[in-house]
Amino acid sequence: MKARPVTVDSLAAGLADRAVAAAGDHPARVAVDGAPTAGTEALTAALTTALADAGVPVLHVPAGGFLRAASLRFERGKTNPDAFYEDWLDQRALTREVLTPAGPGGTGRILPSLWDPATDRATRAGYVTLPGHAVLVVSGVFLLGAGLDFDLAVHLMQSDAALARRTPPETAWTLPAYGRYRDEVMPEYQADVVVRADDPRHPAVVTDLG
Repeated sequence: MKARPVTVDSLAAGLADRAVAAAGDHPARVAVDGAPTAGTEALTAALTTALADAGVPVLHVPAGGFLRAASLRFERGKTNPDAFYEDWLDQRALTREVLTPAGPGGTGRILPSLWDPATDRATRAGYVTLPGHAVLVVSGVFLLGAGLDFDLAVHLMQSDAALARRTPPETAWTLPAYGRYRDEVMPEYQADVVVRADDPRHPAVVTDLG
């Protein structure tokens, strides 16, 4: 595997350029896929800032706002890694309320969030209408290889050792889920841009998977 070191800001600027190029008839749907330990939210923030600074309408939709109700997420227990991988994200709702409206022929009318996992209630968020030249950024885990439609997919890759080292003890039970995702989906081959993020402060763009 070959990788080119970059700064977070230069990476975000390059992704912003690619996202703008993908927009036009409908908003560009961008996935930033990776574990929290990979700096997913920091890169997403840098990307949305780069787009906004360039005058591009941008909306960030965290996939965590489309989790299923607790009764469904925790049906197999609150610390079941298979449930975390298979059952937590409501992919149908994310498709219905976000990805399809932002896609070809869509209305552009996006629901930024549906469910608050902390209160286990609907967020009651209002709809936002995006123009065709806008960029929609969806961040979260397990976004690739499940049939979700994106125009640009970014995967933040971490080694098993880095992931385990950076994962807090209280969420260490999720580690087998990330292992399944790596082995079953191989997200690095599903993404348009792959970033090595063992140290999120010093990312590197993968130029050859080898």
